[in-house]
Amino acid sequence: MEDTITIAFIVIIGFLAFVCYCIYHNRKQKRELEAKIRQLWGKRPEREYSYEEFDAISHYFQYRKKEGYYIDDITWNDLDMDTIFMLLNHTYSCIGESCLYAQLRIPSFSKDELEERNRLIRYFMEHKESREQLEYFFAKVGKTGAKSVFDYIYNLAGLEKEPQTKHFICIGGIFLSLALVFTVPQFGVLLLIAAMGYSWSVYFKEKKKAAPYIMSCNCLLLMLKVADNLEKIKIPEIESYTRKIKESRQKFSRFKRNSYFLIAGGDNTGGPNAGGGIEKTLIDYVNFTFHIDLIQFNTLIGELKGNLEAFEVLTENLGALESAMAVASFRTMMKEYCIPKLLDERTVFLRAENVYHPMIDEPVKNSVSVDRGVLLTGSNASGKSTFLKTVAINAILAQTIYTCMADDYEGNFYKIYTSMALKDDLMNQESYYIVEIKSLKRILDHMQDERPLLCFVDEVLRGTNTIERIAASSQILKSMSRKNVLCFAATHDIELTHILEKYYKNYHFQEEIHENDILFNYKLYKGRAISRNAIKLLSIIGYHSNIIARAEHSAQHFTETGEWTL
Repeated sequence: MEDTITIAFIVIIGFLAFVCYCIYHNRKQKRELEAKIRQLWGKRPEREYSYEEFDAISHYFQYRKKEGYYIDDITWNDLDMDTIFMLLNHTYSCIGESCLYAQLRIPSFSKDELEERNRLIRYFMEHKESREQLEYFFAKVGKTGAKSVFDYIYNLAGLEKEPQTKHFICIGGIFLSLALVFTVPQFGVLLLIAAMGYSWSVYFKEKKKAAPYIMSCNCLLLMLKVADNLEKIKIPEIESYTRKIKESRQKFSRFKRNSYFLIAGGDNTGGPNAGGGIEKTLIDYVNFTFHIDLIQFNTLIGELKGNLEAFEVLTENLGALESAMAVASFRTMMKEYCIPKLLDERTVFLRAENVYHPMIDEPVKNSVSVDRGVLLTGSNASGKSTFLKTVAINAILAQTIYTCMADDYEGNFYKIYTSMALKDDLMNQESYYIVEIKSLKRILDHMQDERPLLCFVDEVLRGTNTIERIAASSQILKSMSRKNVLCFAATHDIELTHILEKYYKNYHFQEEIHENDILFNYKLYKGRAISRNAIKLLSIIGYHSNIIARAEHSAQHFTETGEWTL
């Protein structure tokens, strides 16, 4: 009797010690996460991305982009918008970063929508306690790495339920062997080992097939937990979002009830619930043996099929909140920014004072005010392409996160297109010139759109000979001189600045040659470029003096006579 009491006492003490350790471990993790959230606020995100991760992040946008205008792949890649997204991505969940990416690729044409985003952003900048609470909730959801939760959620809705027979056979075999342990111990133990081995092998085989879908279910369940937490803290300023989140959450009440073992165990799929404490490990072994999470997963498929719309509403509203917090952190980090003034008019104009590129640490700021197209001239590396990208990126940021890197920014609501960083398409066996004229054609095709067009072209038709380039590019640029089109174009062809003087304003960048060195100030000046330093650069690099002298003579002769000679 005393031995039994002693054993029971030891078991109880061991259980209590385990509970205490779990509580301590969870509280320690919570403190560490809260400290990390405070530490990273307003700092440049340091995360590194693989190609697969970026691809996964973009999938939510891929599901949404069919709704209307969006920043196309050429424009996105020309402006290297992936780096802008990385600079902005102060999110903690796969939902937040996917929605932030989609937001950057789908400019808004509604001032009310942008003002609402700005209201949220300012609230989170000014209310540290509420913001940190929400960031903690989203951090508990986590990120899914190279797997897109949206792929598996939508695919999951199309799955058919799997037969449960194999799982119940495994469970029955284990209980039978346990019963035999007490009646025929030797045989029972051997059978128990065999039954558990079979059960585990079946489990890992089935889990491997279902793992990506289970990862998505885990993510959805964690989203529902965020919804519960948002309802508890009751922040009036986000009530319109929490109300929609609550309505969506209620439609998943059965989904949540039938998924404890699915979400409580440690996630070995690489999903948002990866890792965990001892209690998660314990639940894992229960799942390995009795397949409870797989059985629950099979019952959840039907629940999700009937509630995809609720999932989309949940995603949209949770994503809006976390995206706003990310932009709030970005504004805190950048310090120098402005809220753009956007007008919904048919005529084009753009005014930016001291505008700069967000990725340049010590930028040279420039100002521009135009109501017709701009031709940029200047030597290589003088700043033309960077300026085009600066204006284009800020135009996108104005209509997405309602934030511009400038002292003041004013413009229209635009559809934005670029034709800049093009390359030969070897896969389709297309030369640079073919790729270039196709890129320009897509811009021309949108000039009839109802919305005004803002376009940026770097070195028009650089892929062909001088005579045809000037002849064709002058006509293309002239056709872009419309009331509803604002075109910024960079060129080395000074002839275009004369041919198109009635249609475009001329601006230029310049440089100085000083003591065999070239100096750029990256400042924008009105008028066309007048200096020609390309031949002088050959001398600085160390080309033979005969080449330099004869090149200068040839250039001078052409200027005076219009004829080339060697």
